[in-house]
Parts: sequence; C-alpha cells; structure tokens
Amino acid sequence: MGLAPASHESVDSIPPLPSGGNLDNKRIGIGSTMYYPVEVAGALLSMGDTHAAQGDSELDGTGIETSLTGKFKISVIKSADFNDWQKILDFPLGETNDHWVVNSFTEIDYLETFSENPGDIYGVSNLDDAMKNTFSQTRKFIMAAYNLTEREAITVITNGVDFGVAQVVDGNWGMFSEIPKSLFESKMTESAQCPSECAVQRGRKSRELLFGYFIDCSGCFD
Repeated sequence: MGLAPASHESVDSIPPLPSGGNLDNKRIGIGSTMYYPVEVAGALLSMGDTHAAQGDSELDGTGIETSLTGKFKISVIKSADFNDWQKILDFPLGETNDHWVVNSFTEIDYLETFSENPGDIYGVSNLDDAMKNTFSQTRKFIMAAYNLTEREAITVITNGVDFGVAQVVDGNWGMFSEIPKSLFESKMTESAQCPSECAVQRGRKSRELLFGYFIDCSGCFD
C-alpha cells in the first residue's frame, strides 16, 4: 500500500519508498491507520501483495500470499490542516490504538540515492543503515509530535521504544519502531513527585522524564 513517487515515471514495485509501497510490516492490518506523504497530483494510491500471515523479516521472501477484499477509508489531509508531526512526515507512519509505528529502510529514498540506476539498491541493502535511519525518523517524529528536545526524545527512545526488522527481502531492507502512546500519558503519583532539581527550578517550565513517565512540573511553583 503506497503512493506514487515524484522522481521517476515508473519504478520497481519491490523496494519500499518514503511514500510507502512494499513495506511488508505485519502491523498494517485491521484497525490500523497509515499516513503517507503525497508527492504527485492525485496521490495515485495502489494496494496489493496481501498476506494471511507473515513473520517479521519475511525471511524466505514470502508470507502466506493471498487475495483480499477489504474495506478502506481513504482521507486526504491538506497542508493547511497539518499538525506539527505531519509537517515533517517524509516516511510511512502507522498508527494503532496503542502505538505509533515508524517505518524506514537502508536508504530513506533509494530513488534519490540511486537516481541513475535504482536497481543498485539490491546490492547495498543492510540492517545497520536501516537501523540508523529508523532511529533518526523516530527521533524526529517524537520531537515534533510531543514537543520534546533531542535529548528528551532519545531518553524516551532508549527506555521505551522497541525496534524490529520488517523485511530483509525487498531490496531496500526495512525496519520499524513501535512507540507506545502510554509513554506520553500524564501520570503523577505520591511515589513520583517532582524531582528536586526539576526544570522549573532552573527557570524553565517543562516536563521531566522520571521513572518512565513524564511529570508535569509546570504548576509546582505557581
């Protein structure tokens, strides 16, 4: 499931792109929402390659391939209505009731890197670069979605975000991160009071990460 890229008139349907395509992430399914950046007029949505089952990595190149008849709700979000994270979206983003799912690849945009010969991506795919790019996109999303600094976002990622391998068979190998929405729910208990050196005491109202929760210190010294 994905949209057409702007850079080439025709492309290989196997390697995934910033605008989606062959992600092979099994978290795309009933009840999930996908957000794709639109690069061309009309978006040119296409769907296919449905799986009845697939493990993370799709190791031998196939899941249980099947035909599918489904119901989809397609929405267009105009740029004038973008929120902060939609303004920076240049990767396929998934959403479920409990998680955000960031998808990225060995090359964020292999058509840009290998514009003259896109097929070169098949010879250079690796998980090291896929992990770096997925981390980078995850950090960028968390900073924009939750108004955090880079250091705060990295703290959230290292303590609460899981990374995994979507596929190692589609030319542009894919990884993903799962960001629990619960990380950003406001929770204050008697055992988790404001730290003595919280940001408010340093003259800046903000939220502090303590024991895995964001503590709202903004009202402590009003």
